[in-house]
Amino acid sequence: MPKTGPANSGNLILIGMMATGKSSVGAMLAEQLGYELVDLDHVIIRKEGRNVSDIFAEEGEAYFRAVETEVLGQTLQGSRKVISTGGGAVLAPANREMMMENGIVAALSATAEVIISRVAGDNNRPLLAGNTEERVRRILEERKDAYSFAHCTVDTTDLTAAQVCHHILMHYRVLAFKHVG
Repeated sequence: MPKTGPANSGNLILIGMMATGKSSVGAMLAEQLGYELVDLDHVIIRKEGRNVSDIFAEEGEAYFRAVETEVLGQTLQGSRKVISTGGGAVLAPANREMMMENGIVAALSATAEVIISRVAGDNNRPLLAGNTEERVRRILEERKDAYSFAHCTVDTTDLTAAQVCHHILMHYRVLAFKHVG
C-alpha cells in the first residue's frame, strides 16, 4: 500500500504490537500537541460495558474485531486526535485504509524479549492466555508485515516514552506540513 498522505485531519494514529508503548506515548503526544487522546480499547470497553477479555471470552475475537472497526470508523470522523489502537486493529484491510485516509500513522515496535517482559503478569490480554512467551513470538511472526503501511516506525526497545514521542513528532510535523493545502 503506498504511503499516501491523509486528508487534512491532523489525526495521529498509533499502531503496533501490544506493549510497545502506544498508550503511554499516545498520552504524551496528545499533551504536547494539545489534541484529544482516544484509546480505542477504552472506547470499546465503554461501548460494550465489559472489558476486552470478557468480550473475547463471551463473543469471540471476530465479534471484537467487528466492534473495533466500527469504533475506529467513528473515532476517525473527527480531527486533532491522537488515537491509540489495539495491536490487532491493523488486521482488517478496511481499518488500514481508514487509518491512512484519516491521519498520519506511526507504528511502534519492540523486540520479543522486551514485549514479553512488559506483559509479564498481565492477565488482561486474552491473546496471551497460556504460554506468554510462545504466544508473543507467534503473534509477532503472524503480524511481522501488518504494521508496514505506517508513515513511520519507531523501535521503542531502548527508548524512553519521551524519546519515542520526539521521534514521532518529528515525522508527524514533516508529514503534516507536506499535506497542508
